[in-house]
Amino acid sequence: MVIQKEIGLKPKPRGFHIVTSEILNQIPEITEIEAGIVNIFIKHTSASLTINENVSPDVREDMETHLNKIIPENAHHYTHTFEGSDDMPAHIKSSVLGQFLTIPVTEGKLNLGTWQGIYLGEHRDYGGSRQIVVTIIGE
Repeated sequence: MVIQKEIGLKPKPRGFHIVTSEILNQIPEITEIEAGIVNIFIKHTSASLTINENVSPDVREDMETHLNKIIPENAHHYTHTFEGSDDMPAHIKSSVLGQFLTIPVTEGKLNLGTWQGIYLGEHRDYGGSRQIVVTIIGE
């Protein structure tokens, strides 16, 4: 069985946000899958998806702080600057972290570790809503 649908994520402020429940609420079909995989793809170049700690908000804050230090705004060597000082760093962060996740599905649920959650990395100050394509493959 293959299920594919496009879903939206509500606008979020800049930073890292756990969106596991927001995604799962929009794909109730996943409960039909005994064993398979889900691919979650974000259709944007200034936001990313990753998996990390789903309990402590300090982790999300530290992720944002660290990425801002290694990929700063207003670096003199950026040539793509006409969309604002947060745009080129957002593109780099998106490429570094990635635009898709592939997660096992077992007995109708994401087979994540105890402390794992899906993060949306919102790398723009005003990114807006984000579109996600979810493809579930399994039996």
